[in-house]
Amino acid sequence: MSSTTDRYNIMAQLEHLQSKYVGTGHSDITRHEWLQNQHRDSYASYIGHQSMLHYFAIAENESVSRMRYKFLQRMVVSCGVEPKKEKQPNNDDK
Repeated sequence: MSSTTDRYNIMAQLEHLQSKYVGTGHSDITRHEWLQNQHRDSYASYIGHQSMLHYFAIAENESVSRMRYKFLQRMVVSCGVEPKKEKQPNNDDK
């Protein structure tokens, strides 16, 4: 059985990971932010692995440097502009 201290330690470790690594997510992350993290991680992986970069370059008939540049540009705004958030009604009227 897990005790209260074990649960606290697990939550403390999770909070530490979330503060250290941006892409791990948290309870308040939006769908758009989550997708953006996924896309950026994918592009970073494509750029970091030379074989993947060569594969994409051959498939699109582009130079390796051009594909690296395209991926870097796509990392800036990978999922488009974030949609505007709807205002939540304030229920403080009593």
